[in-house]
Amino acid sequence: MDHKINRIILPLLLLLNMSCSANSITKIKVGAEQTERYFPMIKAKRIALMVNQTSLSDTTHLVDLLANAKMDIKKIFAVEHGFRGKAANGIEFNDTVDTKTGLPIISLYGKKKKPSTADLSDVDVVIFDIQDVGCRFYTYGSSLFYLMEACAENNIQMIVLDRPNPNGDYVDGPVLDLNLESFVGLLPIPIVHGCTVGELALMINGEKWLANQLSCTLEVITVENYDHSMLYDLPVQPSPNLPNNRAVRLYPSLCFFEATNVSIGRGTEFPFQLIGYPGCSLNEIEFKPQTIEGISSHPIFEGERCTGVDLRSQDTVPQFTLSYFIEFAQQFEDKNQFWKSKRWIELLSGTTEFYEQINRGESDETIRATWKEGLKKYIDLRQNYLLYPDFIPDASH
Repeated sequence: MDHKINRIILPLLLLLNMSCSANSITKIKVGAEQTERYFPMIKAKRIALMVNQTSLSDTTHLVDLLANAKMDIKKIFAVEHGFRGKAANGIEFNDTVDTKTGLPIISLYGKKKKPSTADLSDVDVVIFDIQDVGCRFYTYGSSLFYLMEACAENNIQMIVLDRPNPNGDYVDGPVLDLNLESFVGLLPIPIVHGCTVGELALMINGEKWLANQLSCTLEVITVENYDHSMLYDLPVQPSPNLPNNRAVRLYPSLCFFEATNVSIGRGTEFPFQLIGYPGCSLNEIEFKPQTIEGISSHPIFEGERCTGVDLRSQDTVPQFTLSYFIEFAQQFEDKNQFWKSKRWIELLSGTTEFYEQINRGESDETIRATWKEGLKKYIDLRQNYLLYPDFIPDASH
């Protein structure tokens, strides 16, 4: 379908899908809810799960669902924020036992990010069921990658119970320079990659991105009644500092501030919805960050009065934009006072250019022009792995 037609029908499709969602005319059915599709694959097998608080089938947690069906669960692999999603960002945690089920929990956030051969020695199949938010630097995608690699190396079957991507209606940002590979960026994909975890897993396999070009034995249980034009509201917050859908939609645009001396509301009730710092000339909002147990540990400017802008009042949340970042960078005549870590912004942006572009005061349009070629190649690549109807027009600007 050509882009001119796309531009005409896209707004209509978005309105139709939002209307359907609002009225529950067509109910999205996530992978975990389709037990008739994956129970036959795991019956009488020894099972490991990579799950967290988002791993629900309707209102029942996947662990409870499988336990009630007398499935043989051996262990749980826990990613950033922990099995119950109660650990603040960046907080490492040890192996433990789940008090509710008695199952061993293996920590894969910290020095160890990949299951060992010993971890998989008593396992026949591993299930991944975690709600992602569709951003390269959100670490659940990196955990998916390492789980796939471990399964490929140990000849273990893997099943992904897919879920919608709340930022899956567009693709944007620079494609990662693999010289900047890290846990907040492992794959040569843009910041907003436009894939569900199932589609991302297929891409990882298909492009031979696993170590030694291995492939994982993979099954994806697809979502019913979903397409990429839908604006999906998450039923459970995916991590402690993304408490609502506004924060989830703003997350791609605000995460760069983590490398600066500017707060994006960590340590308040509205993380990823406020931007400010002490002495900011923009004074739309005042806030004072504090430590909040399980949510924010010693946030930047703890106990200090910050002023800045309040993004909660916006009628619509923009797609990935540099406008906030450029505006706040301009508040600092001395850019050394703006930046907290040059290396951190390189890892988050996936490019060494971005730091210098901001320092030079380049415009949004000029910066985006340097992404265009890599982004266009990725958009073409992505088409090979889509599992759901796609209505994304040319996002290469």
